[in-house]
Amino acid sequence: MTLTNDELVEQVRERYATAAVQARSGTTNDLVLATTESCCAPAADAADSCCGGSTAEVDPSFGAGLYSSAEAAELPAEALAASLGCGNPLAVAALSPGEKVLDLGSGGGIDVLLSARRVGPDGFAYGVDMTDEMLDLARANATKAEATNVEFLKGSIEDVPLPDAAVDVVISNCVINLSVDKPQVLAEMFRVLVPGGRIGISDVVAEDHLTPADRAERGSYVACIAGALSRSEYLDGLAAAGFADATVELTHEAAPGMHGAIIRATKPTA
Repeated sequence: MTLTNDELVEQVRERYATAAVQARSGTTNDLVLATTESCCAPAADAADSCCGGSTAEVDPSFGAGLYSSAEAAELPAEALAASLGCGNPLAVAALSPGEKVLDLGSGGGIDVLLSARRVGPDGFAYGVDMTDEMLDLARANATKAEATNVEFLKGSIEDVPLPDAAVDVVISNCVINLSVDKPQVLAEMFRVLVPGGRIGISDVVAEDHLTPADRAERGSYVACIAGALSRSEYLDGLAAAGFADATVELTHEAAPGMHGAIIRATKPTA
């Protein structure tokens, strides 16, 4: 059965709301991943998960395991428990003190809180998420972490509630593949960046030879597989949005022909 865009959005919202509730109830990261069919969650059928493998195991290439022990020590346990990403965008964003950062699909706030520490008191970190339960969790985590240079905003990644040229860096962790309007997401990233700003994105990306039907055979939309862009589609989309110096680096296989990837690009200064 083919789902409408509205149905896909609601399915994603429900999955992440469930993950947030589980994290706040004390469920560990491994169990959140194992019981939530998301980017990093083994589904009842392993083919429906970008992690692959048995439902009894969680791929260490996903979730909180991608962060160093030093990074993990900086965060509330609930933030780590809600980490469902496929990469560590902070590792590629090269944040500097004083910068303003935006995390698209900020979830439980792990990347926002770590970004806030990287940019220091003169910088600022925003998170945008559409799920009330995740926003509640992220704000509670910010309070526990005593982070004062952060703000979590309700909104979609296709319609970011920030003005033009508001941030220096945009990051995101395994969320863009879940959008039903990816060209609009890329356009919004470009809009909110200052001239000379940059993106550091972790996402699932398909090899170019895989058709949309091929991707759907390897996993569901909510499992971050069916909706993933191919490498060429990503590069073409970034160019169409106005970005320069775009690169897509495949890092590890998530399903046959599907990979965790690092995406970088810059907004020209003129």
